Amino acid sequence: MFAERVFKEKELPCRLVGVGHAFRSEAGSRGAEARGLYRVHQFTKVELFAVTEQEQSSTMMEEIRRIQTEIFTGLGFPFRFVSTIYLIQEIHPAFSVLDMPTEELGHAAYRKYDIEAWMPGRGDWGEISSTSNCLDFQARRLHIRYRPVNCSDTSGTVASKSKGLPFAHTLNGTGAAIPRLIVALLENGAQLNEAEQVVGLVLPSVLRRFWLAGDTLGPYARITWADSPTA
Repeated sequence: MFAERVFKEKELPCRLVGVGHAFRSEAGSRGAEARGLYRVHQFTKVELFAVTEQEQSSTMMEEIRRIQTEIFTGLGFPFRFVSTIYLIQEIHPAFSVLDMPTEELGHAAYRKYDIEAWMPGRGDWGEISSTSNCLDFQARRLHIRYRPVNCSDTSGTVASKSKGLPFAHTLNGTGAAIPRLIVALLENGAQLNEAEQVVGLVLPSVLRRFWLAGDTLGPYARITWADSPTA
């Protein structure tokens, strides 16, 4: 979409959101993650993307993270911020924002946040979202640049601040990975009796207008709509 594009400085930051389909060729190859909805061959997700000036990308990364945490707190998941993945110790229905250590970064990412929810069925935390700041790694490959405005030029003419046009910075994040959100909502909202049978399901009230079925799940279970189902 933006390959070979030269943005005007006033056009940045450029924010995009889209719904797409992702494919995993390795899904189902081995291990417990092959079962259920956690790791599937094809899934739908809402993706967040931004192109910024070089000085804007760190601020934009925090903006994307705030959007993500607003989505998940809106679904009733209380969250906490963790500096690295190795500091997670508590186990409770929540989601955590992880500032990933360098050895966990992909080759394109300068910095990355992972967001994980506690999933009782797996007995572990599971990633439901992430945000990456790729600096100019992708922009150099796609030749995405921008033309800065010379602030000292009162006539408003466009000029380069240095020799050549600077490469933009790009960021991407997941707004909602649908299958994993379903897992987190169902497993944290399930109500069990003493025999560990499901007798009810608590779901966030913000989703009720999108619910097409009734409020019963079979002959014995019923859905309860709550403002903060997992708090």
